[in-house]
Amino acid sequence: MLASLFSCNKNNDKADGYGNFEATEVTISSQANGNIEYLNLEEGAVLEPKIQVGLVDTTQLYFNKQQLIASKSTVFSKSKNVISQRSVLQEQLKTTLIEKNRIQNMFVENAATKRQVDEIIGKVNVLMEQIQSVETQNAPILNEIKTIDVQIEKISDQIEKSKIINPIKGTVLAKYAEPNEVTAFGKPLYKIADISEMTLRVYISETQLSKIKVGQNVTVKIDSDKEMKSFSGTISWISSSAEFTPKVIQTKEERVNLVYAVKVKVKNNGTLKIGMPAEMWIK
Repeated sequence: MLASLFSCNKNNDKADGYGNFEATEVTISSQANGNIEYLNLEEGAVLEPKIQVGLVDTTQLYFNKQQLIASKSTVFSKSKNVISQRSVLQEQLKTTLIEKNRIQNMFVENAATKRQVDEIIGKVNVLMEQIQSVETQNAPILNEIKTIDVQIEKISDQIEKSKIINPIKGTVLAKYAEPNEVTAFGKPLYKIADISEMTLRVYISETQLSKIKVGQNVTVKIDSDKEMKSFSGTISWISSSAEFTPKVIQTKEERVNLVYAVKVKVKNNGTLKIGMPAEMWIK
């Protein structure tokens, strides 16, 4: 009888919180339009971060980039012609300045006239104005080259975004596209989540708040064949506001009760799955 009573008391023990496991799910979408050349992933596969898993066709982008590069070469040749003219004028100005100094020295020694001095100064001024005019002609050409450079960078960025790069380490939960399908910007390709560490979201009453704190170690239990399987967990977050008990895990009578959400981090050995129900035990 004592053994039976002890067994009944033991079976009446209740967990301090009930909830389900969840993980941060990330949906990877296409950043380009076109045909999917390849998509090397399957559901359940574990992917490393920063690796390329697929590619959207970049043929038209490549041709557009080559066309812009050719246009840049044409415009650049115009700039080279203008620069060449400026170089010629600068050499003429250099020679004229030497001549100016010579005539001014001769004028000081009464070996040259004032007219000769005025003429050489006028010639220097004309050459300087011509150089300035040539440089003014080159300015819009340089601006055109800068515009083409920006367009080339834009195309290069689009080509880079045509590569499907996996952002985080995790397990592929769902695959929404296949090679040779046509995708579009923003269209989901696959869903991934890091399930090496799961989050158990449970709900506790106000009277239980004093028993827990962030960073506290608790026991997490899940159903098993013979007896419940236990895991070590750590409380990572406690809600600062109350809410009504979620309908999915409580009886009708308990739905009107106010509870607080709590998140518990649990290392996953491969047993825990998203949506799996579990219990939190404070003791």
